[in-house]
Amino acid sequence: MTEKACKECGRITEENECPVCRNNDLADSWGGTVLVMNPEDSEIAERLGVNTPGTYAVRTR
Repeated sequence: MTEKACKECGRITEENECPVCRNNDLADSWGGTVLVMNPEDSEIAERLGVNTPGTYAVRTR
């Protein structure tokens, strides 16, 4: 199965539904990847609006 990025929160997943926001509108193409390990102390996570650790797309297409 191929990886896809959620168009709502940016989470990258191999499932047909986002594990974070339960959105099923997923993009096959995205730009940039960010691995968030500790969202509470991350300025990048704050800018992206990420509250859950994981891999996120910076921009979805």
